[in-house]
Amino acid sequence: MTDAAALAALAGRHLDLISAPFTLPRSRVLVFRSEDGVRVHTSEYERRLSDCRVLDSLVVMDAEGEELPVADVLPGKVTFGRTEGRDSSRFARSTTSGDSRSLSERSDETKRVDPPSTSEAEVTLTFADPSTLSLGGPAGSRVRLQHPDGRAEEHPLERGIRLHVAADRSVSVEPGDHTAALAATDRIWSDWFAKCPLVRDDLQEMAAFCWWVLGANIVELPSLGDARAIVPSKIGYVGLWQWDAYFIAVGLRHGDPELAREQLEIAFRFPGADGQLPDVVHELGVLATSDDLPESDRANLRRAGSQIADPSAPVPLTKPPLAAWALRKVLEAEDAPDWAREQLARVIRSQEWWFSGSDLDHDGMPEYGHPYSSGLDDSPIFDGQLPTAAPDLGAYLVRQDLEIAALLEQYEPGADVTRFRERAAVTQDLLLQMWSSDRERFLAYGGGEPQLSDTIVGLMPLLTGTLPGTIASALHAAIDDPSRYALAWGLPTVAASDPDFSAERMWRGPIWVNTNTLIAEGLEASGYPERARELREQTVALVVHGGGPHEYFNPRTGQKADRATTAFGWSAALFIDLAVGLSR
Repeated sequence: MTDAAALAALAGRHLDLISAPFTLPRSRVLVFRSEDGVRVHTSEYERRLSDCRVLDSLVVMDAEGEELPVADVLPGKVTFGRTEGRDSSRFARSTTSGDSRSLSERSDETKRVDPPSTSEAEVTLTFADPSTLSLGGPAGSRVRLQHPDGRAEEHPLERGIRLHVAADRSVSVEPGDHTAALAATDRIWSDWFAKCPLVRDDLQEMAAFCWWVLGANIVELPSLGDARAIVPSKIGYVGLWQWDAYFIAVGLRHGDPELAREQLEIAFRFPGADGQLPDVVHELGVLATSDDLPESDRANLRRAGSQIADPSAPVPLTKPPLAAWALRKVLEAEDAPDWAREQLARVIRSQEWWFSGSDLDHDGMPEYGHPYSSGLDDSPIFDGQLPTAAPDLGAYLVRQDLEIAALLEQYEPGADVTRFRERAAVTQDLLLQMWSSDRERFLAYGGGEPQLSDTIVGLMPLLTGTLPGTIASALHAAIDDPSRYALAWGLPTVAASDPDFSAERMWRGPIWVNTNTLIAEGLEASGYPERARELREQTVALVVHGGGPHEYFNPRTGQKADRATTAFGWSAALFIDLAVGLSR
């Protein structure tokens, strides 16, 4: 068994067809477990799975007419068959923590547990191409398809059949070479897992699953030709969000730097005339102002009582300025000078927009004009009036100007970087005005009024690496305070002692892998490398304990929060980035 096959088998241990569906890179077809077999959906921008039904059930039967359950799942195929003699804990393992055995030792177990090929007594499901499923099985086996309109049909599987999913979600059935489909799908996944980073033994299984997540979340966006966008999740987040693209590229660089560069290219491809980068690039265009918001988002905002659901004038929508940070990290993996210069020009224009187009009270410090532009939409810092001046934005702007200066010095020798360094110093002075010496934390200001919630945005100034020692020490102490941020599984997004803390409500308490990662980097930049490593170890342990790279985690239990999305792109990518760093 090759390393790629072993890694694919390790990832397969987490493919439960519930939190992780069966799919293929570039495909919009998703297969989930159902009570009597599996069901099939498509993945579409701003549409719920319930609105994207393809087959309400796909039930496999043997020659005696007995229904065959799902017996095994690998990235390249779903096997239906008898469960006698199989590893009954197969799917239970998807929620257990990793072990300390080496890849070769676990590969040996994989050889024993996962059948290397299809048995004559088994039926398998795979892909023939991104929009076509393929089924095959022994003589007498059949499949029953239940369509959303109530129609049912049965087909024999001995010669193999293909189910083509059309753009309108209708399904056509035709004969097809199932053996060829299995081989083709296996090649796709083998090529993908051949690029999977090898990390510390106790992290390798989860790293393999996270690598699967990144491959599974590749889609094609028709408006971009054959460009490959890695979406946050095929379950609910079908588009390339600017912030997500940065975090995804940072993890992806370790195995596929070319694809990592492609994520940044897409994020940078559609600047406004003033340089503003859009919040989202999706299959219907871009989301760059409140005028572009889909009605579902407006309805959610209205239900929350937000005054910005229907603004009187368009509000720009973007994401925090971490573009240069991501650009630098991707270039560290594989240098590309010409490409770097082209992208850097767009990053600089975006940075200029923040100061010219988002300094809404004209005091020199840009603000968030909309919660969506922060990435932390539900944070209590937005409970006040807009616009919101926030310490995380100030920190990102300081860091970005310094990153731009360093990148220019590397790729444009002789360029004058004085204005970027000088602006970083001015921005930091304004950022320090948000420090409350009484409360010993940074405060956000909504409509000019202080927002007193103790949130993780107040720790982000560590990223500058240039805070006064007393302030950096106070933030370090907050991170180590068990009543505030030093919880068992990492840093809550709102301090546990704060009245606004909620263990389940998105940005009001749950742990996010990206905020943990940024704070760890801030600790290291501010002179606390040991504490940074502890937080990184804590974060990868959280993902392993929680059973996968979920969108966010309950900070009390370390498990997936109830409403969090599973198989989430940036959590997967940053787990890989952290695992690689911790394995050196």
